[in-house]
Amino acid sequence: MSRHVAIVTDSTAYLPQRTMERHGIIAVPLTVVLGDRALEEGAEISTRSLAEALQKRRPVTTSRPSPEIFAATYRKLAEEGATSVVSLHLSSELSGTYDAAVLAAREAPVPVRVVDTGMVAMALGFCALTAAEVAHGGGTVDEAVTAAEKRAAATSAYFYVDTLDYLRRGGRIGAAQALLGSALAVKPLLQLEGGRIELLEKVRTSSKAIARLQEIVAERAGTSEVDIAVHHLAAPDRAATFADRLRERVPGLMDLHVSEVGAVIGAHTGPGLLGAVVSPR
Repeated sequence: MSRHVAIVTDSTAYLPQRTMERHGIIAVPLTVVLGDRALEEGAEISTRSLAEALQKRRPVTTSRPSPEIFAATYRKLAEEGATSVVSLHLSSELSGTYDAAVLAAREAPVPVRVVDTGMVAMALGFCALTAAEVAHGGGTVDEAVTAAEKRAAATSAYFYVDTLDYLRRGGRIGAAQALLGSALAVKPLLQLEGGRIELLEKVRTSSKAIARLQEIVAERAGTSEVDIAVHHLAAPDRAATFADRLRERVPGLMDLHVSEVGAVIGAHTGPGLLGAVVSPR
């Protein structure tokens, strides 16, 4: 990666550590508050611990990084030789992370461009990877930002949850939508739209919902070259089977990532989550 343009994202991008190291991407952690303990995502709380806490209905909340953490990150990158920073974050509709980064950027020793991607999970991760590739190739800050924003605009994220209760409790979906999803025990399919989580369809059973999710992803991918990420929480077998079917159904599939989401997203979706990100190249 270019030493001149540094790329920062946050822990909800769920990029593999090896991938971040290879591309020189820095991820600032969000915080999960479990009972009276504040724990950094990715370092201090496992998804297994989170799933157990949710199943026992223990109080779980999430918190953005402080502006001070972002400020320290930007200073460190400047000290290491960066002359500018592109800081890409999850949707401002879902978190105050973007706002914290903006506050820190004002006092940074080098110019920092903060981008609200409107995305989350690997939908955000793909944006960060694209920006890093441009920076590594000697691109300017403007070129890295433009490439990331173009990738975000083309990327779609869909997911299935066993219940909308966790999203309702966390304020990430309206009570009316949650009520619709719960009516007659239907299973909800959701999408990321305008940076918000919106109810897409209601399907009668979990098996039919997952089959429908597969159809939606395949239709969205079409025959063009696409990268796909499959996410889950405490459902590895479900995710593996889903990924295998996508390999068979998506002719232009390039990279396929399968990973468990971290505690921040998991706290709002609950165990059983199955998500898919479709990102054309």
